[in-house]
Amino acid sequence: MDIGGFQKNSLIDFPGTIACIVFTQGCNFICPYCHNPDLVASPKKRAGELYDETMVLEFLERRKGFLEGVVITGGEPSLQKGLKEFIKKVKEMGYKLKLDTNGTRPHILANLFEEQLIDFISMDIKTSIDNYNLVVPQKFDANKILESIQLLMEKAPAYEFRTTCVRPFISKDIMNTIGKMITGASTYILQQCSKNVTVLDPGFLKTNNCFFSKKDMIELKRTIDTYVDASVIR
Repeated sequence: MDIGGFQKNSLIDFPGTIACIVFTQGCNFICPYCHNPDLVASPKKRAGELYDETMVLEFLERRKGFLEGVVITGGEPSLQKGLKEFIKKVKEMGYKLKLDTNGTRPHILANLFEEQLIDFISMDIKTSIDNYNLVVPQKFDANKILESIQLLMEKAPAYEFRTTCVRPFISKDIMNTIGKMITGASTYILQQCSKNVTVLDPGFLKTNNCFFSKKDMIELKRTIDTYVDASVIR
């Protein structure tokens, strides 16, 4: 598996679990506000060396009893050919596993659920289905997003949907559309886009018009609360 980053400790990325974070290299989206821009490029185009998978596994072996879980995020982990094999090794050590995904490869998720390899999954919903062309650099069947949503709600042992709230990808009308897509979901996270981070397209954040105020975020939360069991502004 191509590992572009590694964080040894996290108390916030895996609910109720002390975890480390494995960042995979490469993504099939080009979200201009992406907070992990170094992980978007394919491994061949990455600046700098990848992390050694064996060293990460050896670290996990040493940390048994101290760490409780592993988060695999990205980039987009479902693009990794060695994802399932890596997860199996992590699970064999006794760790709980959380996966972050953009939902573009539901067949990969279905297989992981079938083999009971996922304990918690977070899926990013970028915008309404009709607007996914804004974040996908190539031709893409956006119905795969709907397929992944349904899959999580039916098969995931624990899950959350989440959206980075930034214009033009999100508006009150778009939030209503997203709500209809995930009606009955257990948890939805509204993430406020930060102004003080490095992003994939720095020029995108130079206009204040793309940001939502705290008041705006509360209004978006009220909109989504009509459709889901619980929502949180983060």
